[in-house]
Amino acid sequence: MHIQIKRLIFAACLMVGMTIHTVKGQQHKRDMDNFINELMQQMTLDEKIGQLNLVTGGDATTGAAVSTDVESKIKQGNIGGIFSMTSVARIRAAQELAVNHSRLKIPIIFGMDVIHGYKTIFPIPLGLAASWDMGLIQETARIAATEASADGLNWTFSPMVDISRDARWGRISEGSGEDTYLGSRIAEAMVHGYQGKDLAATNTLMACVKHFALYGAAEAGRDYNATDMSLHRMYNEYLPPYKAAIDAGAGSVMTSFNDINGVPATANKWLMTDVLRNQWGFDGFVVTDYTAVNELIDHGLGDLQEVSARSLKAGVEMDMVGEGFLTTLKKSVEEGKVSEADIDRACRLVLEAKYKLGLFDDPFRYCDEQRAKEEIGNPAHLAKAREAAGKSFVLLKNEDQLLPLKKHGTVAVIGPLANTGSNMPGTWSVSADLERTPSLLEGMQSALGNQVKLIHHLGSNLLDDAAYQERATLFGRTIPRDERPEAEILAEAVEVARQADVIVAALGESSEMSGESSSRTDIGIPAVQQRLLAELLKTGKPVVLVLFTGRPLTLTWEDKHVPAILNVWFGGTETGKAVADVLFGDVNPSGKLPATFPQHVGQVPLYYSHKNTGRPLADGQWFQKFRSNYLDVSNDPLYPFGYGLSYTTFAYGEPVLSADTLLRNGNLQVSVEVSNTGSYAGEEVVQLYIRDLVGSVTRPVKELKGFQKIQLAPGQSQQVAFDLTEEDLKFYNADLEHVAETGEFIVFVGTNSRDVQEKRFYLKD
Repeated sequence: MHIQIKRLIFAACLMVGMTIHTVKGQQHKRDMDNFINELMQQMTLDEKIGQLNLVTGGDATTGAAVSTDVESKIKQGNIGGIFSMTSVARIRAAQELAVNHSRLKIPIIFGMDVIHGYKTIFPIPLGLAASWDMGLIQETARIAATEASADGLNWTFSPMVDISRDARWGRISEGSGEDTYLGSRIAEAMVHGYQGKDLAATNTLMACVKHFALYGAAEAGRDYNATDMSLHRMYNEYLPPYKAAIDAGAGSVMTSFNDINGVPATANKWLMTDVLRNQWGFDGFVVTDYTAVNELIDHGLGDLQEVSARSLKAGVEMDMVGEGFLTTLKKSVEEGKVSEADIDRACRLVLEAKYKLGLFDDPFRYCDEQRAKEEIGNPAHLAKAREAAGKSFVLLKNEDQLLPLKKHGTVAVIGPLANTGSNMPGTWSVSADLERTPSLLEGMQSALGNQVKLIHHLGSNLLDDAAYQERATLFGRTIPRDERPEAEILAEAVEVARQADVIVAALGESSEMSGESSSRTDIGIPAVQQRLLAELLKTGKPVVLVLFTGRPLTLTWEDKHVPAILNVWFGGTETGKAVADVLFGDVNPSGKLPATFPQHVGQVPLYYSHKNTGRPLADGQWFQKFRSNYLDVSNDPLYPFGYGLSYTTFAYGEPVLSADTLLRNGNLQVSVEVSNTGSYAGEEVVQLYIRDLVGSVTRPVKELKGFQKIQLAPGQSQQVAFDLTEEDLKFYNADLEHVAETGEFIVFVGTNSRDVQEKRFYLKD
């Protein structure tokens, strides 16, 4: 009875707390509405349109257009936001123009592509996703927000939550990979990390979910290309991560470049209004991607005035860089093509964002020089970057336990990625200080000190083709070329390698071989580097391939010939130290692939949660005539989704279900004992998948529905439990109803999407 009374008191207190929170929220909303109503009554039509104009400050741009005459436009009230302007001094100066020299003194919002860190750079998003560690991912976003806001910023164009299953698409590096469930959990974590619990706090950033929507499904993996997708696939597989970010409270959304159902996203009223606002209840504002309004002209939707009007009426509130809104909307109002109510709606949402950020209370709240000195790139942030990098690395192969290496002797670090600090942060690290980022070689030297002798050689050029290499090393990511004959370069590299006990081959992509406008048709390691690797293997020395990449690569030859492969993505500021930590056993790798690695580029798009065909290949078969397969390559991936090795080994017991039936509104527990059977402490990601065996529409052969990352000492075991409910079994049916259908299901538990054990249960009414 005593315990029951305590529970009742706790519940009552919780209800009171929720009521107080609700009342405060309602009062805040009323105060905001009253303030903005009064402000908008004073605004001219030109000033309202000015709030919809987002310009670039010029520090870092992501397109060809650059804003001009920014200072006079601020004074005229013709700018609502500025992005890619950095430093407290510059941002304060621009804000002073707005609040001291414009008529209504409306502050500006300042944004930046803070994608995976600000000055302290964390692994690229695909690498962070490989950690499968939501707490860590949220913490990296929290640190990024702390640093960026200390430098005057209050808005980030992140997270990018586009699902991508085509490794040719360069921007797969900027997202969380192929899986809907994993991507949704990461979207939530990133939004919570950026925005914290109080958007008006001076150490938070407003998140911007991008790219809405379906951008990762661009045809042929070619950036900015068309997308064509059924509503069924859209709702079940591609939209959930966007919705998860919205449900987490993201303050803004960015449009994508592609079309959806024949209408480009930036002019797509069904997407921006019917889905985003009416179905999902989004109450923030929508900004276009870089010059996306203007690009509607090339899509064939009309001239600048026409496409600007269509975008506004579709539900877009802010025009990035193109200034179509600024230069044409007033004329469209006069001609009756756009109503002033349309402009009022958009203006209000932009002003609300500024109110929520606290800019009307204090326009200079983010401009604190002392914070910038103390919080940007401090030792604690760098330590977390080193930890995050180590947790993101995926051990793909470790024959005869070559790794970890011993801390003695001589190690040759050879390859075009060995001594290029500018490439370590990876793509979309626009605020990184490339002059102060250690290379792999420098980071390893710093971490290892005098314990290991490191020797180095370039080994090969990044690419055979000099013009291709120039395209792949833009934005200051230069890798010097050696123009001597290849045989001469190889001979020198081999001579250096022969002096070592172990060879670390630092190979793969440069940072700008993935990312925006970096699609590739050949997703293997460049041929010139593969020839280097082959020569290093001929020395008979142990070879460890330290693989740099922003996408899944085809590594069939490497997997067959190289004894150890460690995929390090692009690990950020502390890449070199983190690689040393893992290679020499101070950190046991625990990363798991967030995207499938194909055997051959001809298999893509390749992903684990595919549908069955009416002629599936029989289990264990490589080829059957008149079945769904290839003549030359099996259907299997090289490395499956969720795959990753450890220096230790884990054994899974037989999964146990609490019952063989799940009732609606009920609960089914799936448990499994996991044991560390090796000699190293390690982390394991225990993964749970389901399959709906019979449905009203075709269903995937597997779907991730849960995962837990656990840490075990040698000899230690842990019972891992998952709770399944009806919600976990729901999908969108042919009528786009979110339902769970009764029938038989398989639940899979294991270390990756391929290596699992299964049990069966039924969902019943």
